[in-house]
Amino acid sequence: MAIAHRQLFPASRPVWWAGVLLSLGIGGLFYLGAHRTIDYDASERFLHQAQNAQYNISSRLNAYTDVLRGTASFFHAAEHVDRASFHRYVSGLDIDKQFPALDNINYALYVTDAGRDALEQASFGVAPGYPARLSIQPAERRAEYWVLTMIEPLDEFREKIGRDIGYRAPVARALRQGRDTGDLSASGLPIDSAHQPLGAGLALRLPVYRNGAPLRTVAQRRAAYVGSVGIGFSVPRLVAAALEPMQVLDTRLVLYDTGEAGAPRTPVQLFDSNPAGSPPRGSGLFSVVLPVDFHHRRWSAHFSAPKANWYSRFDIWLPWLAMLCGFTGSLLFYLLFHTLSSSRMRAVKMAKEMTRELRNSQARLQQSHHKLRRLAAHSDQIKEQERKRIAREIHDDLGQNLLVLRIDVDMFATRTRHRHPRLHARAQRMLSQIDSSIKSVRHIINDLRPTVLDLGLNAAVEWQIAQFRARSGMVCELIDHDTEIRIDDQRATAFFRVLQESLSNILQHAHASLVRVELLQTGGMLCMTITDNGIGVRDSSRNKIGSFGLVGIEERISLLGGTCSIAGSPNAGTTVAIAVPVSDPATSQLPLPAASTADLAL
Repeated sequence: MAIAHRQLFPASRPVWWAGVLLSLGIGGLFYLGAHRTIDYDASERFLHQAQNAQYNISSRLNAYTDVLRGTASFFHAAEHVDRASFHRYVSGLDIDKQFPALDNINYALYVTDAGRDALEQASFGVAPGYPARLSIQPAERRAEYWVLTMIEPLDEFREKIGRDIGYRAPVARALRQGRDTGDLSASGLPIDSAHQPLGAGLALRLPVYRNGAPLRTVAQRRAAYVGSVGIGFSVPRLVAAALEPMQVLDTRLVLYDTGEAGAPRTPVQLFDSNPAGSPPRGSGLFSVVLPVDFHHRRWSAHFSAPKANWYSRFDIWLPWLAMLCGFTGSLLFYLLFHTLSSSRMRAVKMAKEMTRELRNSQARLQQSHHKLRRLAAHSDQIKEQERKRIAREIHDDLGQNLLVLRIDVDMFATRTRHRHPRLHARAQRMLSQIDSSIKSVRHIINDLRPTVLDLGLNAAVEWQIAQFRARSGMVCELIDHDTEIRIDDQRATAFFRVLQESLSNILQHAHASLVRVELLQTGGMLCMTITDNGIGVRDSSRNKIGSFGLVGIEERISLLGGTCSIAGSPNAGTTVAIAVPVSDPATSQLPLPAASTADLAL
């Protein structure tokens, strides 16, 4: 018993270890699949929230743009907008509640250097909080000025009255572009304001033109240009409002301005929701970069958040649960497999032995089949040669003797025509009997080996079809494409025998009224198709005991390396199609034998 235990243990231990390792591997795959699925779902939720924040930012920008367009329409609708009416208009917007990220709405008057002195000396009338006269700042002389003459709310931005917002080149370039195009313009430069940190505020402007002036061309717009209305808004307040709907608040957003669409520049940071202490980007973070269109300028919003914040408690334990289920299930299946493996291995061994014997028997049967096919081919060849020899001997011996006998009897009948009537009548009967014998000999020779085959396959096929028409009374059409076919005697004989057998089957079984034969040589292949409109061939007819006609056709063509197809269905006729490769025309064209007087007579 101990010896048996020692023999069993070393043999079985590697098998059990293999099962445990396989189960661990499957459990690991389950863990990896569950972890990736959870990670993918969390990343999709993060991406969806980031896209919502992107949409919220764009929506708020569009809302502030609508405020700007409404202000420009206010200037275009009125003949003259003074500071008091501008104050009432802005107060009616209630921007503190309706547009919390909006800092101010302003109007900048456009003047050239030639009109600067007149502007500084002009009086703007009395308005609450506004100075009666302007002093342009910065004071340096420039070719063009965009002077802030109205701004609301005034209390917070009174020091900006008289400020030339175009003293910075990028701002002036954006203002000129807006003037020439009539579209919104944004320089992308942060507003220098004491009310918020540097870079926290941006401006957006829209040109104002003289009422009733034509604006079709750039020159007309420049001539009608009187100034521009603008808004200043706080980027932090705008983005913070867009981040509020996000489910996970610990999401960092860094907003960059990458420049105009056609002229990108080094990204400038506009906003960072967590500038201090934010973890670096890595495998523990979800991150995505989404574009934001800010009126011909490109912003890029970089969202990032720790992955752990997007997982639930169930998501944390699910991969381990999947690993446990995979390990346990695969181990149970392996135990079942190990229990059945011994009996299965014995069954497989027995099946292999039986398969080996069956393959050996099949190989011997196939070898015997090949021998039988070669023997059948040799038998057909010998049979055709013997038929040809017998036909030649009958033609050369019996045919010639009958021909000589007929000539003699014909001469005898001629000489006795007037002198010996009774002998003449007897000679005529002998002559008729000799003609019948010659006709019988001709039929026997044609059955053994048609002499018309010596004239080529085309002539033999035409002759056979003519014989079939005369014997059956059916309509039989020949389509030979007017090509002269030259092949060796073996292939010609095979095609002729196939035609004979097919026409015989049609006459006996098909009950057809129309037969069509097509003969074609193309691409190194000789093809023949025999079609009838009879009752069709059935599978039971092809496999009938004692019937070898169709089988003989298939075997004869197969021995020549060709293909044979016999297709038909009840009441739809039958089609026999054969194709055999032919040798090179230079080697397959055989000289035709000269026609002798005896051949013509028979």
